[in-house]
Amino acid sequence: MTKKIFIFLFIISIIFLIFAQRVSFNDTEKVLRFSSWGSQSEIKILNSVINDFETANPDIKIDFIHIPQNYFQKLHLLFASGLEPDVIFINNQNISLYEEAGLLENLSPYFGNSEKNFFAAALDCFKYKNSLYAVPRDISGLVIYYNKDIFDDLKIKIPDKINNIYELRDLAIKLTNNGHFGINFEEDSLFWSYYLASNGGGIVSDDKKSVIINSKQSIEALNLYADMINKYHAAPSKSQIGSMTTAQMFINGKLAMYLGGRWMVPKFREVIPFNWDVIEFPSSNENKVYIDASGWAISAKSKNKDEAIKFVKYLSSEEIINRFTDSGLIIPSRIDSAKHLLMADKNKKPKHSAVFTDMIVNAKPTPVNKNFSSVNDIIKETSENIFAGKETPQDAFNEKVIKKTERLLNGAY
Repeated sequence: MTKKIFIFLFIISIIFLIFAQRVSFNDTEKVLRFSSWGSQSEIKILNSVINDFETANPDIKIDFIHIPQNYFQKLHLLFASGLEPDVIFINNQNISLYEEAGLLENLSPYFGNSEKNFFAAALDCFKYKNSLYAVPRDISGLVIYYNKDIFDDLKIKIPDKINNIYELRDLAIKLTNNGHFGINFEEDSLFWSYYLASNGGGIVSDDKKSVIINSKQSIEALNLYADMINKYHAAPSKSQIGSMTTAQMFINGKLAMYLGGRWMVPKFREVIPFNWDVIEFPSSNENKVYIDASGWAISAKSKNKDEAIKFVKYLSSEEIINRFTDSGLIIPSRIDSAKHLLMADKNKKPKHSAVFTDMIVNAKPTPVNKNFSSVNDIIKETSENIFAGKETPQDAFNEKVIKKTERLLNGAY
């Protein structure tokens, strides 16, 4: 009974969330419901964009639903209750469920001619059966931030390019000295999957049908990653990190290198006192690393599709994506906005901002399907023993574990 009451109250809270954010609209106005997550600074930009759109289109009003936490959990309930927004900000990690269920509008007929304006890898994040189901705003990829002062102090040359994860490991070991570590260590697969992909492996195959974390290339990369913390001590352990984050350790000069995303740039510009820059994570045309994307989708059941398409076209225009780019938070999905990013960053750190867009050449969408979250739960649980030094990758990802994850991947629970 308690569980049923909790679910009922949760659904009621979602419905209240929608109606509590509404303002009065005229009967003659078309109302578009639009949902998004976002930080305070991001929402400030978004509110400005919405105001400008409404001014240019006085017959359309945007009913903005800001969901800062548990976004997809709440979005699932909105769809289940028939209260889904007309326009939905979404990412490729979670879009599969909606695509495969036929809940999103096929946008190819409306945006096919403008695809040339976007990076192909960004579009691929939102394509299902060769059709586009969301227009990308930004790309999320990881690069290596580095503390140039530490390199200089240790008289270690900053490489023009790191060719593979073995060179990266050796560099991290050399940089572990005088109270600082070579590189950060994260247990989230978002980070260590880069090591796997760079070595020709991964968690799931590109066709999304097989689990490949037990492949030779994946096992080699997992061994190397675990050795960084357990054998070489080139990355900080949980106890050494303490209550800090690894980003804070980098800010405090305790890490020579930090694997992270573009979203760290505004903070680093604001607080870092030392000389810092970025370099690409090792990748190649044969061994591409992963990228993710966020963008705008439209509900297949929207009663205001013409207005929704007009709004998404506005949101995905060069002018609007440039606004988000100027914040320093995103790698833009548009090719012209990427050029704008380089101009905007010309006299700012990092010096080599081109790295954020150059890395797209050797990148591919993270292979996920609607069942990936269940697979990732097992991967996370299993990898904890590896990183704690209790099991080898070979023993941890044994035949039994792989068969279980493949059943989950293919929907056989």
